Amino acid sequence: MTKPDPIEVLRDYLDDNDIDYVRLSERTFSLSLPGEKKLQTPMRLDVGTHALGVHAFVCRNPDEEHGRVYRWLLERNLKMYAVSFAVDRLGDIYLDARLPLAVIDPVELDRLLGAVLTAADESFNTILELGFASSIRKEWDWRKLRGEPTTNLDAFRGWLEADDARDVEDATDPEA
Repeated sequence: MTKPDPIEVLRDYLDDNDIDYVRLSERTFSLSLPGEKKLQTPMRLDVGTHALGVHAFVCRNPDEEHGRVYRWLLERNLKMYAVSFAVDRLGDIYLDARLPLAVIDPVELDRLLGAVLTAADESFNTILELGFASSIRKEWDWRKLRGEPTTNLDAFRGWLEADDARDVEDATDPEA
């Protein structure tokens, strides 16, 4: 019995699930998974001679607190299926995996893409909080000062408003 061609299995899976993709080459597929917190997770699937390579962009290089971000990512790696967080030479954060072609079938592809989407989406706001807090704070202050809507920062509202309350409390405390 001949094994199914992994390229055909992958192509059929993407077509059957209405996932838009672009073939970058005969063996490379580019696609984007829709999320909630992270609206889109761009990814590339490379069908190699022996393995399927998975590369999904999560976030650019954090502005600050690299050690805290990387530690959090490494701790998350212990809890994830198939994929792991990785950092490229620029410090950008990815999800990466290599799976043997022998396991590539529609059920496994579903689990794999689900793992990528879940990991990217569930981690996104935490990565932003840890690695971009100063930028988020500046954006929040700028929007509040000008009366602009802050809805795009709702995910961070809790700690931003807590910081605001502390600032007000410190400003009114005669012993401060």
